[in-house]
Amino acid sequence: MAHNEVSITILETSDVHGHIMPLHYAANKETPNGLARISSYIKEMRKLEPELLLIDNGDCIQGTPLTYHYAKFRDHLPNPVISVMNYLQYDCAVIGNHEFNYGMSIVSKAVSQSFFPWLSANILHKVTKESYFGYPYTVKEVNGVKIVIVGITTHYIPNWENPSHIKELAFEDALLSLKRWVQFIHETEEPDLLVVSYHGGFECDLQTAEPTEEQTGENQGCQILQEVAGIDLLLTGHQHRTVSQYVNNTYVLQPGFNGQHIGKAVIHLKKGTDSWTVEKIEGEVVSMEEQPPDEEVLDIVHFQELETQKWLDQPIGFIDGDMTIKDPLDVRINEHPMIEWINKVQMKAAGVSISNTSLMSNASKGLPVNVTMRDIVSNYIYPNTLTVLELSKEDIKKALEQSASYFMVNDENQIGVNPAFVSPKPQHYNYDMWEGIFYTIDAAKPIGERVIELEFEDEGPYHVVMNNYRAGGGGDFIMFKDKPVVKEILIDMAELLAEDLLEKETVKAVVNNNFKVINSEK
Repeated sequence: MAHNEVSITILETSDVHGHIMPLHYAANKETPNGLARISSYIKEMRKLEPELLLIDNGDCIQGTPLTYHYAKFRDHLPNPVISVMNYLQYDCAVIGNHEFNYGMSIVSKAVSQSFFPWLSANILHKVTKESYFGYPYTVKEVNGVKIVIVGITTHYIPNWENPSHIKELAFEDALLSLKRWVQFIHETEEPDLLVVSYHGGFECDLQTAEPTEEQTGENQGCQILQEVAGIDLLLTGHQHRTVSQYVNNTYVLQPGFNGQHIGKAVIHLKKGTDSWTVEKIEGEVVSMEEQPPDEEVLDIVHFQELETQKWLDQPIGFIDGDMTIKDPLDVRINEHPMIEWINKVQMKAAGVSISNTSLMSNASKGLPVNVTMRDIVSNYIYPNTLTVLELSKEDIKKALEQSASYFMVNDENQIGVNPAFVSPKPQHYNYDMWEGIFYTIDAAKPIGERVIELEFEDEGPYHVVMNNYRAGGGGDFIMFKDKPVVKEILIDMAELLAEDLLEKETVKAVVNNNFKVINSEK
């Protein structure tokens, strides 16, 4: 390569959510993800590019039993995620929305333990209006090229987070803040390469620019691309997507979640009379599936992981009665105590009186008398958080009809499962059971006409808590899309269930029989 030409490699992780070990904690089986695998890839890349830059785009310190156990019981020790990131020599990290889930003390300790700066230009101290974490941006020089990395965070955090966790903070509009900082940086720093690491995603289709979601301000990536000039590389996250492409003159990366992939951008620059010009950027999202776990990373967290595994297998509470599952179809036809308990925990967390949830998997065994954390994560298998929507009676009726389509009456005149929920992909999780209302489903009636009784305790509109997947319309629950969001509880449901058991010590296996599924032709 000519002396007036240079290539710089930038690697991005985002939404790692505490995944260090390549492990599915519920089943205790190996998985193709996590920072241990990412470490092996980074080491190989550094052999080729010793001066590469490594950036985390946020949501890294929350999300696994390891990080939960640390935050609740071991926060006097070094944060395991930060220990690994220090070992990997990250150049900087961006504050994500989930960084606050365990409270400000855990965030502050993570920042203070880091050998790298944490960036967020728009998270400000409520009183001084200065950057709360100290660094709106950082400056790096690689091969004579001056690089500025700006960190920015979705300002939608107050809509989700526990107010006590963010009481000292003010969240400036990410787009407006970025416009101001980009202009300031170009005028004062005169960078050769400007990188924006935005913990947020896109509200439009990147090919057509057509809106794909309501313009709430949560994901302003498309607006940034349209309205903020002078950005060479836009690193994104939050939506857990994989993106690697040019949009206009800016290259865009988003590397998925849980350490399944890493984003890679190779920036080719050419030097003119007195400055560098970006010629092109080549990017990709690289799967970690073929990477072996780095034994040195496993050693770093060995003792904390060992303690976590012991904790996973220790009783956290007791069930008075029978919460085991023998027949998943029966759970969906006749109210089951585990489902009722999950709904009640959701209602308690959200402070509302109506809830819905599903039996996530037909492999769920329910809860034994002596419940462990592993039992919790084996039954509530998805990392869902909670959303409260404002709904009308008609919305709820439509949702019940959608759930009721799960059933069919078979040739033997028995209630069975509609084949559409089995093939080509099992979707048993798309049947919900409700608490706080009284209803009857007749599986023998035509789809769309099966809810034959529906009673409410008061007049609407109704505040209903459900998981975030369902609240977004997932599972063809289109009646929930674009409904007013009253609040969001951004703590994983497995954590909420565990906390309820720890608090009560004993949970009774009871049902109130607020719903029935019948076959009127039998």
